[in-house]
Parts: sequence; C-alpha cells; structure tokens
Amino acid sequence: MIWIAVDAMGGDAAPRHIIDGALAAVRHLDLGVVLVGQAAAIDAELARHPDVDGSRVRIVDAPDVIAMAESPASALRRKPAASIKVAAEVVARGDAAAIFSAGHTGATVMACYGAFGMLPGVDRPALAATVPTRQRPAVLLDVGASVECRPAHLLQFAVMGSMYARVAFGIEAPRVGLLSIGEEATKGNELTREAHRLLKASSLAFTGNIEARDVYSGAADVIVCDGFTGNVALKISEGLVEVVEDLLREELSRTITMRVGSLLTRRALRRFRRRVDYSEYGGAPLLGVAGVAIVGHGRSSAKAVRNAVAMAYRFAAQGFLERVEGEIAAAASQSAQRA
Repeated sequence: MIWIAVDAMGGDAAPRHIIDGALAAVRHLDLGVVLVGQAAAIDAELARHPDVDGSRVRIVDAPDVIAMAESPASALRRKPAASIKVAAEVVARGDAAAIFSAGHTGATVMACYGAFGMLPGVDRPALAATVPTRQRPAVLLDVGASVECRPAHLLQFAVMGSMYARVAFGIEAPRVGLLSIGEEATKGNELTREAHRLLKASSLAFTGNIEARDVYSGAADVIVCDGFTGNVALKISEGLVEVVEDLLREELSRTITMRVGSLLTRRALRRFRRRVDYSEYGGAPLLGVAGVAIVGHGRSSAKAVRNAVAMAYRFAAQGFLERVEGEIAAAASQSAQRA
C-alpha cells in the first residue's frame, strides 16, 4: 500500500475540500492517505464519509496552521507543529511515500526542503506547472519555488522539466524553450542571455528563446524561467481564463437565439473548460527536493485535490524520484565531458 501524506489544513477551503478530494482518491485508487492537521476538525469531516475504508485513512494531529499572509520562515520556526511541517516529517521518516499540500507555497517549499534535502546536483527547487497548448500539455517551470535564480539553476530546471515531461506525458524528446522578451539569443537580461548559452551547449533539445505569447502555442514542451516570472505568467493565465469564460457566458445569454445556441455549444464549452482547468492536473510537482511533493492551488476544489493525490501516487509508484536523480546525474556527466 502506498500512503500519501495530505496537509488537511492547507488551502482556502480546508479541511472540507481537501479531505473530500483525498477520500475520493482512496475510493478510486489503491492507496492510503495520512491526513495531517487538527484531529477534531478532521474527525468531523470524516464523519461525512462513513463509506470510506477506515483502514486506508490515518490521522496525525498537527494543531498549528500557517496562514497565507505569514512569512514562511518565521512561521515554521514559531509553529513546529504546523500541519505542513508535520506532513513533511511523516514522509521523511518513511510513513508515507509522498506529500500533497494546497497551503502556503513558500512554507511547503521550505518544509519539504528541511525534511527531505535536495537531490544531488540540484541547487534550487522548482515548481512545474502543466499548461495547455494547441498540441499537447507543456511544462512551465519554475512557477514560484525559487524567485531569484542563476543561469545554472535554469539549466537544472530544464533537465528536471524534461524528465517530468517524459514521465507525465510520454514525450520522448521534449523540446525546451527559454522564456524571454525576444527570440534572439541576445534578447533579455543577463540571466536569460547566460542561461541561453548554457542550454544551447547542453544535450537537451533546446529550441531557443520563446516569447510569452508562444507559451500556449506548442512551440516548446518545457518552458524554463525563474520563479518570479513563471508565477506572474501563470497567474495572468488563470485570470484570463476566468475572464474569457465569464465573457462567453454573458454573450451567450444576451438573446433568446444566443441562449438556444449556448445549449447547442454546451458540450464544446465543457471540453474547453477541461482543457484549461488547472484542477484537471491537480497540482505542480516540486522538483529538486529529495522527496515526492505535489503543491496544489490555494483554491483547490475536491476534484483538484483528488487529481493531485493521484499524481503523487503515480510518481511514488513509478519511482519518479529515482528517475529524476538518474537524469540529473547523466546531465552532469555530459556537461563535464563537454567541458
């Protein structure tokens, strides 16, 4: 039995949506969940699910919660019994194979780093978000784990992102693009120009710089950037999707003819929603730490949590961590030979 540690108190709708999603994963997959958080609140939510196999659900009490507005470093020091910290410790001591949290991203990154350490050859962690394109899903990283980066970090992100694209989407030779303000190698700041040089000299399938307008075009399977840039790009995209959906609903409900038309196009609209809905993917893996960690959106629904726990389960079952470690070692060896 593979066990997944779930930060039951992390997220805007915690613990209800978190527990609902975790239990949905238990019903449909051969896994168990360790629900970490305030035991009384977790028990109250579990009472709503009498049909769930109790042997596949464990509770670990963690009375403290880190709020979204808190500084992660100081909060983790002041709250040693915070749910995210305790959940990471559950994985570190071998009582679970992976962790999921939809709580404070900074606290999750720091808790996982403190509990697991980093993989050999990796200096900074990266959050890898899945983004839709015209052809197939692509990977955008980093989207918030490492705000300040050096060129070598972006090369490491590209290696880890390529491995993720192979495992998650079956892309044999992922094309890597560097997010910049122009396609030319001379465009961008010092970080992107030097990163371009390193990526071009690597054994990766580097296609060069891509502009923000091409992130969703399918021009690259792995898009690399620093965490600040990636987080801004992701949040803009999420906001744009919500606005487009609202505008479509408004336009399709203006007249009787349009309302009839909206009924006929409802199936297409549902397909559109599935293609751009972050909950379909569940969460973003935190790459680089020496443990399987999935970070969810703060607004994660029960569906998103279910899919994120399923992702954690797949990664643990497929030995994803070992495969990433081997890929990084191979990249380091190739770099040394080229040098």
